Amino acid sequence: QVQLVESGGGLVQAGGSLRLSCAASGSIFGMNAMGWYRQAPGKQRELVAVMTSGGSTNVAASVKGRFTISRDNAKNAVYLQMNSLKPEDTAVYYCYVVQDIATTTYDYWGQGTQVTVSS
Repeated sequence: QVQLVESGGGLVQAGGSLRLSCAASGSIFGMNAMGWYRQAPGKQRELVAVMTSGGSTNVAASVKGRFTISRDNAKNAVYLQMNSLKPEDTAVYYCYVVQDIATTTYDYWGQGTQVTVSS
């Protein structure tokens, strides 16, 4: 089992910045992709940014150029630097981790952290 603890959400004005952090603990071997999804009220959960253990990234077009994902494999942590925030970025942001053990893949979700961007 992997436990994920997120931090860094909050209320910010449009144009501001926030940095989200997610730390994994527990059975943290075989960690592959780590990243972030978000879910706004009344909308489906969507990918924000994900990074593999090898450093490859997948970043949503809506945040490209404004958000930067990074990870620290030694700390089993992933970060999301969010700049030039817009009201449409308001959502609950979830940390997401994929773990590969032998031929089985497991995925884990954090509890979510609220990001609210005021206009």
